Amino acid sequence: MVNKDFFAALADLEREKGIGEDVFFEALRGALSSAYKKQFEDETGTVRIDFDAEKGTIRFFLEHVVVDNDEALDGEILLKDAVEIKKSAKVGDILSEEFVPKDFSRIAAQTAKQVILQKIHETERDNTLSEFSDKEGELMNGLVRKVDMRNVYIELGKGQIEGLMLPQDQVPGERYETGDRLKVFVKRVKSGGKNAQVLVSRAAPGFVKRLFEEEVPEIKQGVVVVKSVAREAGHRTKIAIATSDPRIDPVGACVGNKGARVNAVVAELGGEKVDIILWSENPLEFIAKALSPATVISVTQMSEKSAVAVVPDDKLSLAIGRDGQNARLAARLTGWKIDVKSESAAQKLALEQEAVEEPLEEPLGESAEENAEE
Repeated sequence: MVNKDFFAALADLEREKGIGEDVFFEALRGALSSAYKKQFEDETGTVRIDFDAEKGTIRFFLEHVVVDNDEALDGEILLKDAVEIKKSAKVGDILSEEFVPKDFSRIAAQTAKQVILQKIHETERDNTLSEFSDKEGELMNGLVRKVDMRNVYIELGKGQIEGLMLPQDQVPGERYETGDRLKVFVKRVKSGGKNAQVLVSRAAPGFVKRLFEEEVPEIKQGVVVVKSVAREAGHRTKIAIATSDPRIDPVGACVGNKGARVNAVVAELGGEKVDIILWSENPLEFIAKALSPATVISVTQMSEKSAVAVVPDDKLSLAIGRDGQNARLAARLTGWKIDVKSESAAQKLALEQEAVEEPLEEPLGESAEENAEE
């Protein structure tokens, strides 16, 4: 079979898509062999297909292994039959006969088209994975292309890649409409069978971290370091920052002149509250700061990674937060289990413990009285 246009088209695809001809040929061999076997079910041989790009030809061969058995299995030919085709044939030889499949051109063309399209799709998928594998954890600008009942599909980059924002990665209260432009956090790039999938998020803690990097040059330069982030998307975020440069005020750097920097982050978050916490090497001091905006009187370690924080009576609800949110975020930020108590409750508990631990005075017994008299 001669088809120079076919090979010319493959050369064009190699230039445009970066897919080598040998990759196509290997896939086509398997596909065309399978197609031929389906069309000629009675054929027992193995089909071999050779491509010659220089001559622009495709040649078909039917191969059998020569055996000396009572019966030939699939892909085999009996020795007595083989010598009729080739007199020098012997057991173990591979007998190869070239043939031109009749009425096979249409099937071959359809198969070739399917294989090529599949290879193009696979290559684009691999290119997507390669292009985005180093973008995990980064911010990207996107355009909302489609919104179904649960998922949001976002066009990323130059428009060739689609990001998927699952329900758990969407911020409660935010509404997404087709055509909206928004920033997203590239959460993960994964290969799902035949499709590359880029999972994006606006609810991840990393989203807030990257927003601060954009707004605060000191973070981008590494002078100020984000130690940890705890977030309940749509409600509140706590971010712990530190610096090794005593000349830098890390909290002031993140807040900005008249709050410009933190306000820009809050605006992108749709008004979500953001607490900027100064990190401390002392975990108990860090816990006290993490319970901001509440004032903390003392923090006592009870066991490994467990502490009790005492706050003024009138600050208890502020320290705990609505539905326990403030205390919960402080625990996530520090990595410690935190039990928040009011000052009066802590004093009462301390008095009860002292009463239990105080030894009772032992009454004088008879022997003691006798000894005293003596």
